[in-house]
Amino acid sequence: MIKFSHIEKMIIKKLKALLFLSPPWGVWGAVLLLASCSGTRHLPDGEKLYTGAEIKLESAEHVNKKQIKAAAAGAVRPLPNKGFFGIRPKLWMNNLAGPEPKTKLEKWLKKTGEPPVLMSSVKPSVTAEIIDARLFNMGIFRSFTEYKTEDKKNSAKVIYTSHLHKPYVVKELLYNISDDSVSRLILLEKDKTLIKPGDDYNLDALKTERMRIDAFLKNKGYFYFNPDHLLFKADTSNINQDVSFTLTLKDSIPVDALTVYHINNVHVNQNYSLNERRSQNAQDTIVVGDIVFFGREERMAIKPKVLSKSIYLRKNDVFSRQNHIITLNRLMSMGNFKLVQVNFAENNDSGPGLLDVNILMTPMPKRTFRAEFDLVSKSNNYAGPRMNMSILNRNTFGGAELLNLNLAGSFEAQIGNKNENLYSYSYNPQVELTFPRFILPFNIKGSSSFYVPKTRLLLSYNYLKRVNYFDMRTFKFVYGFKWKENIRKEHELNPIDISYTQIGNKSTTFTDLLEANPFLKKSYEEQFIAGGSYSFTYNEQMLTGKKLQSYFQGNSELAGNVFSLANGIFGNKVSSENPSKVVGSIYSQYAKLSLDGRSYLNFKDKNKLAMRVFAGVAQPFGNSSVMPYIKQFFSGGPNSIRAFQINSVGPGTYFQDTGKRGFLQMGGDVKLEANAEYRFGIYSFFKGALFVDAGNVWLLKSNPANTGSPFMFSKFMNQMAVGAGAGIRIDVSFFILRFDLAMPLRKPWLEENNRWVTNEINFGSSAWRSDNLVLNVAIGYPF
Repeated sequence: MIKFSHIEKMIIKKLKALLFLSPPWGVWGAVLLLASCSGTRHLPDGEKLYTGAEIKLESAEHVNKKQIKAAAAGAVRPLPNKGFFGIRPKLWMNNLAGPEPKTKLEKWLKKTGEPPVLMSSVKPSVTAEIIDARLFNMGIFRSFTEYKTEDKKNSAKVIYTSHLHKPYVVKELLYNISDDSVSRLILLEKDKTLIKPGDDYNLDALKTERMRIDAFLKNKGYFYFNPDHLLFKADTSNINQDVSFTLTLKDSIPVDALTVYHINNVHVNQNYSLNERRSQNAQDTIVVGDIVFFGREERMAIKPKVLSKSIYLRKNDVFSRQNHIITLNRLMSMGNFKLVQVNFAENNDSGPGLLDVNILMTPMPKRTFRAEFDLVSKSNNYAGPRMNMSILNRNTFGGAELLNLNLAGSFEAQIGNKNENLYSYSYNPQVELTFPRFILPFNIKGSSSFYVPKTRLLLSYNYLKRVNYFDMRTFKFVYGFKWKENIRKEHELNPIDISYTQIGNKSTTFTDLLEANPFLKKSYEEQFIAGGSYSFTYNEQMLTGKKLQSYFQGNSELAGNVFSLANGIFGNKVSSENPSKVVGSIYSQYAKLSLDGRSYLNFKDKNKLAMRVFAGVAQPFGNSSVMPYIKQFFSGGPNSIRAFQINSVGPGTYFQDTGKRGFLQMGGDVKLEANAEYRFGIYSFFKGALFVDAGNVWLLKSNPANTGSPFMFSKFMNQMAVGAGAGIRIDVSFFILRFDLAMPLRKPWLEENNRWVTNEINFGSSAWRSDNLVLNVAIGYPF
């Protein structure tokens, strides 16, 4: 017999009571239970619960109250217990556990909950002084903050009222630098100063300006300079409420901070381990230019000549912090070293102002084998195992080339389909070779980017067997480049991107399906795609301190133009009615553009609002009347509109019966999609989400297929599919498992005035749940 503690009995009792109440009394019961979470029933004698602070501003002058109030609110301590609408569930959990928890449930409640923040722990006088200090740093030098306590029966809050004047403004910035060399450099950069006349006084701006000047001087050889060596002297005027600044050097600045340092010797050890001594045997060295590589040549994994191209610290050059960072980043981004250290040491034997550079690199294993096995479940009821094996060689030809041999295979079957035995299997061998440089038939000027440019060669073969339908063989070759401008901007250019698809062993069932849909038949024809692509990505997600992060990716493709040009030279007219062929197959000719924009609004409690807008258009022309199937746009599924089966939305008002055709869905030439998702923490690595998705795909009006309605600016908004839902994610940083349950709110294939289906929602009906609820299981976030 299972025994429950008093606390477990109480929770069970309340839950049972709510379960047996019929609406609306069950709802009111839940509200009353939540109301008991206010946490004010178990306070110590004579104590009151602190519920927070209110900031009020009083000023006879016009001031930016929103900005000032935000600064004042940031000074308020302590923070009250977390809650919403007077409900404090974590405080309630703490009280429920009792002062001395004994059972596992009580201990979990105590750990998860929050102890009460009592009014006795609040020190309003100290907080008022901190608020005045914050306002002083904003140029409000004569503020005065008073406070009062507002008491209720079991709780209290503090009201702070700050009396303000307009912030002092910057009148001018003068320079009085005692060292002539430093003065000359700073004056050269004075147009870039952050301290500008007319701006409000701001202490943070002064600190940032010192850091800007320090970074500039470090790139000019001042290795030991420090922001603290700079001093802003202020002269205030109470009449005009302005400040005059004079930038000077501190009197106690050391001599080495005003010395310009040059690079002396550059030593490199690419086989360094943390246990060995840093001194090396001078006899075992190789010199490339002015760089000395320690070790025997036969033991060096990467050719010294290759490494030297990523080392920007050279003998006799003026020390530059930027070159230091470029060297470190480029060596690490090669992917061959797990640790790179760049150490500097003064060399007084050769003369003053000289730095020896020691670059110590700890290599990764040259070869890595990786095997992955997982079970895949798709929203169209296909499920099955998938396996992926790869061998990575990090230094194939001695020049840090990465060779990746990959073999993937999968099997999937449609679960729950009583009419057909639908299943498929595939295997995909792939060879990818990446060079840490541009491989071109001509020379280009070397890049001083922080990141190593890369050339990529990819060759792959994919075999797909759709049992009872067809066999598909796809050959693919890519020759392209990747490079980064900075941490946010990345480019990918593939001047050669070739794929050839061949379909064989067509069954009668598959042929009949194609004959019934000429558009689908045309898009499944054997196609030879030869073209190029370019992609630009701007990503601020790695800037963790930014409240609003942006992401943008633009992709463009062109295919078939070279073949059409060649046909034109030889006088052959190209048209989709009488298409030309290459290697016995019709080649595709099209242009494609897609734009993906996202915003991430981060809140202080680590919750996040993620928004995404996607737009894409593809136009077949010349030799093609229809886009190749693999290049069409699709909508619906785990990373799209989650309330609909994968690839099942559209085109336009067309209804795709995924039960009858299974995998054989239609795509479109135009895609518009918008998503919004609020992500919040639940407990530890358990995260939650509420989301809304909307979008569709359409065919262009010029497309001959009479399927759905073509894209029209005047009608597309009325043809959008809309869905909403909630999700649970297991987020352990390196791995995210996502479960999203969604339902449709708007179905574009219904009659025009009946497309919203919110009035049909009925969670109590098993038939409605079976037809409308879609569970998406996926790895990673949808966007």
